[in-house]
Amino acid sequence: MIVKLFNTLSHQLEEFKPLDPDKVSIYVCGQTVYDRPHIGNIRSVVVYDILYRVLLEKYGKDKVLYIRNITDVDDKINAAAKKGNISIKELTAKMIKYFNEDVRALNCLKPNMEPKATEHISDMIQMISTLITNKNAYLSNGHVYFDVSSFKDYGKLSRRNIDELIAGSRVEISQDKKTPEDFVLWKPADKEDDVSSIFDSLWGKGRPGWHIECSAMSTKYLGKNFDIHGGGVDLIFPHHTNEIAQSRSCYKDSSYAQYWVHNGFLTVEGKKMSKSLGNFFTVRELLNQGIEGEVIRYIYLSTHYRKPLNWTQKSLENAKKALDNFYRVIQNHQFKLADITLDKRISEALYNDLNTPEALGLMHDMVKAYNKATTDDAKKTIAANLYRAGILLGLFYTTPKKWLKIGDDSDVTELIQQRSEAKKNKDWQKADEIRDKLHSMSIALEDHPDGTTTWHKN
Repeated sequence: MIVKLFNTLSHQLEEFKPLDPDKVSIYVCGQTVYDRPHIGNIRSVVVYDILYRVLLEKYGKDKVLYIRNITDVDDKINAAAKKGNISIKELTAKMIKYFNEDVRALNCLKPNMEPKATEHISDMIQMISTLITNKNAYLSNGHVYFDVSSFKDYGKLSRRNIDELIAGSRVEISQDKKTPEDFVLWKPADKEDDVSSIFDSLWGKGRPGWHIECSAMSTKYLGKNFDIHGGGVDLIFPHHTNEIAQSRSCYKDSSYAQYWVHNGFLTVEGKKMSKSLGNFFTVRELLNQGIEGEVIRYIYLSTHYRKPLNWTQKSLENAKKALDNFYRVIQNHQFKLADITLDKRISEALYNDLNTPEALGLMHDMVKAYNKATTDDAKKTIAANLYRAGILLGLFYTTPKKWLKIGDDSDVTELIQQRSEAKKNKDWQKADEIRDKLHSMSIALEDHPDGTTTWHKN
C-alpha cells in the first residue's frame, strides 16, 4: 500500500517515494520558545506526529529520522526576556520544559532529535560564508542579506511572483538592502541585547536571521537532499521560500526537500484567535480546566490537516462523547497489540494524505458494529480493530472512565429507572429534571433505543 501526500511544491497529491527507503527523513519547523504554546501552535505538532506515526507504520521504527528544531534565539525571545526581566537562557529553558510537558500531555512522540538554534551558530556562519562566496549574499552596514535576484526559482513554492509575495507579507524595509525582498542572514547586535543572544562572526558580533537556522539544522542532520519538510501554512512565505533559496544556493547540487507538507490555520468559534477577542488559549490553560489531553488531540484529528480547523465548545463536547464511546467498547477486553493486524481501511485512510477524519469515521462505524454484534468473539474482534486504529492515531493513552451497568449503584440506578419510566409515560419534563439531576452528580448516560443501559462518572 502506497503513501500519498499533498506536495505544496507541485500543488498535487503525490505518491511518496523516499530517496532512501531505509532512511526516511522528515524535518519540521518547531517552536520559537518565548511563550507557552497556544492551540494553534500545537495543531502543527499533532499533525506531524501523525505523519511520523504513519511513516513508522509503513517503513519501521529504525528507518524514519524525524527532526524538529527549537528556535531559542529570536527577536521575540529577546523582547519576552526583557519584559520578564530574566535572562534569555532562563526564559528559553523554562519554555522548552513547558513545551515538552504540553506535547507529552497530547501523547506526541518525541522526534529523533530536537536541535537548538544556539547550538548550531557555527553551521549557520559557515553557510552564510558560502553564500557570500557564491555571490548569493552581501554585507551591508553590519548585516548580511540574501540577494533574492540571485536565485531564479524564488517564489516557486508559493506559486506567486516576487511582487505578489511582497505585497501580501510583512517584509522588513531597510535602506541597507539592495531591494526590499532581500532577507537577513545575519544581523548586528544591539546595545541592549542580552549577552546570551550575541555571537561572534566574521562580520562582527550579532545573531543569525530566522530562516538560516532551519537550513543549517536540516542539512546538518538530513543532508543536502531529504524527503519531507513540514510546517504551518503561514510558513510557506517567507520562511520556507527563503529556506529553499538559501539552501539550494549554498549547495549547488541540492534540491533540498522533495515534499513540502503544510497544515492549515486554526480559528476559535469561527474567528481568528486573538488575545483582544478573549479567544486565545494555551494548551496548558485547557489542561488546567480539566480538559484531557486526549480530548484536545481528538479535536485536531477530526479535521483534515490541510483544512482550517474551527475550535468550538461543541467540538470539545463531541470529542469527549466520541472517546467515551470508544473506551466503552475496548474496556471490556484485553489485547496484545502485536497480535492485532491493522484494519486495511484505516491504513488506506491514513496513507491517503493523512485522512484522520475518515479514520475516525471508520472507528465510529466499528462502535456501531460492536453494538450490533451477537457473539463474544465478534465483539472482541471489533474491539481489537478499534484499539489498534486508536493506537496508530495516538489515542487510548489515558485511564478510561469506567462504564457501569444498571444495578452497580443503587442511588443512580433508581434515578435512571425513574427517568426511563418518565420517558415511557412521555413525561418529558420529569425526564429532563432527572437527567439534569444526574448531570449535577457528574453522571454521563449512554442512551440506546431500548433504554439507558450504562453510565459513568465524569
